[in-house]
Amino acid sequence: MTSAGNLRLGVNIDHVATVRNARGGEYPDPVRAAKLAEEAGADGITAHLREDRRHISDGDIDGLMAALSVPLNFEMAATEEMQKIALRHRPHAVCIVPEKREEKTTEGGLEVAREENRLAHFIAPLRDAGCRVSIFIAADKRQIEAAHRIGAQVIELHTGAYCDAHAEGRTGDRDRELAALREMSAYAHSLGLEVHAGHGLTYDTVQPVAAFPEVMELNIGHFIIGEAIFRGLQPAIAEMRRLMDEARGTEARSAG
Repeated sequence: MTSAGNLRLGVNIDHVATVRNARGGEYPDPVRAAKLAEEAGADGITAHLREDRRHISDGDIDGLMAALSVPLNFEMAATEEMQKIALRHRPHAVCIVPEKREEKTTEGGLEVAREENRLAHFIAPLRDAGCRVSIFIAADKRQIEAAHRIGAQVIELHTGAYCDAHAEGRTGDRDRELAALREMSAYAHSLGLEVHAGHGLTYDTVQPVAAFPEVMELNIGHFIIGEAIFRGLQPAIAEMRRLMDEARGTEARSAG
């Protein structure tokens, strides 16, 4: 399905559930959004089942597993409860993320190096069940090496600091964050890890990251769902896909 050097787009549908939960009831339905995203060219669907169930619910995960023909990337904290849910469903991919109840959204990458032994034991049953295990981390060499040692197959680099610096006009910080993402993408790839990236990406910030040849997947949610209010979900996804493909094509030409 993908073009442009197999750069995949995963669409996070968490915030369709946020809108639903603001009023209660069943509308809008995240599973319907996921199916529309699939039709629009999404290569996968991402959903984060938080411990406090502030957006995605257990029923949503049931529905997504039953309805999707593209892979589900199940984001979760490294807790016993979430491990049991993942082992029951056995989604294509499990992404381990940090989680704090007071945060508005995932604020940073997982601290893998400090919890290396616990996380190694935590992800082993998930790998044994056939799930591809991804670790959501900052663009930090120490964390990448720890993710590699514990047996993760994939890392997802947190792009939030880069996106925040861009939005706030801090061009020096933006450029430094982008350079770190570029360097650590290449380093993780050299270790044999598959590299994904996401958090806070928009039409204005996606192309520099999409151009990194080592990045195989971008996971984007909040911006796409917000843009869908104005242009519709499928056109919003199509434009993101176009920008990603354009960036990857530019990278291919400059490398050739």
